[in-house]
Amino acid sequence: MRIAYIPPMYSYVTVTDTEPQLARTNAIKLHGPEGFAGMRAAGKLAASILDALDDIIKPGITTGAIDDIVREMTLAGGAYPATLNYRGFTHSCCTSINHVVCHGIPGEKKLVEGDIVNVDVTPVLDGWHGDTNRTWGVGNVPIKARKLIEVTLECLEAGIAAAKPGAHLGNIGAAIQRHAEKHRYGVVRDFCGHGVGRLFHDAPEVVHAARAGTGPELKPGMFFTIEPMINIGRADVKLLDDGWTAVTRDRSLSAQFEHSIGITETGCEVFTASLRG
Repeated sequence: MRIAYIPPMYSYVTVTDTEPQLARTNAIKLHGPEGFAGMRAAGKLAASILDALDDIIKPGITTGAIDDIVREMTLAGGAYPATLNYRGFTHSCCTSINHVVCHGIPGEKKLVEGDIVNVDVTPVLDGWHGDTNRTWGVGNVPIKARKLIEVTLECLEAGIAAAKPGAHLGNIGAAIQRHAEKHRYGVVRDFCGHGVGRLFHDAPEVVHAARAGTGPELKPGMFFTIEPMINIGRADVKLLDDGWTAVTRDRSLSAQFEHSIGITETGCEVFTASLRG
């Protein structure tokens, strides 16, 4: 039996973005112009790394080689990879193939024709985290895989469209859930988006299946990720023995897209938008 998700109680705090923020609390941080500038720069670098992978992700490349490229580009951009040595994770990105939902570990595995693969990167530039990911089809992929990728991207776009001041956090999850379930896909509940900024993971939690009108009110200055994980089959996942890799329980395909955004006075700003459009 699944226990109903009970959101934590949140407060709001206006922060000075020139000062380090070392501890996570249940206070949602409201950032000013310095924070927006910092996240734009980190997000731009993150987007450029994923853009470069468009030309790299092909049959035959190993996930370890992708990790090397991500690390080299991150360092060349004056940043460092947030995942490198994060809680024992020893790589610069996550690479999740086919039925791997998230947090796949790079290694010697080669991508083959028909795979789908998600690459999740987070360069930390001048203390700001640009957290983003995309899912690619490797070579010619089956129609069902292409459709999953397309719908998952549409789910992210629906969530972003719902992110505006005066709305509630639950509106984002409701929009994602509605679009995914229209296509009879499962929305993963075990992982969620999160506050981001000077901390890698901060308040609030951003669930991708929710009821509109619930959760904290969205206010200008909030920074967080939206990162729906959508399964062709059931929403259930399990964690492998490595302690990181999450897979679908029914071995069905899973796709994910992620952006880091900031709530503005009139809507939201996507910090990690592709530079190639």
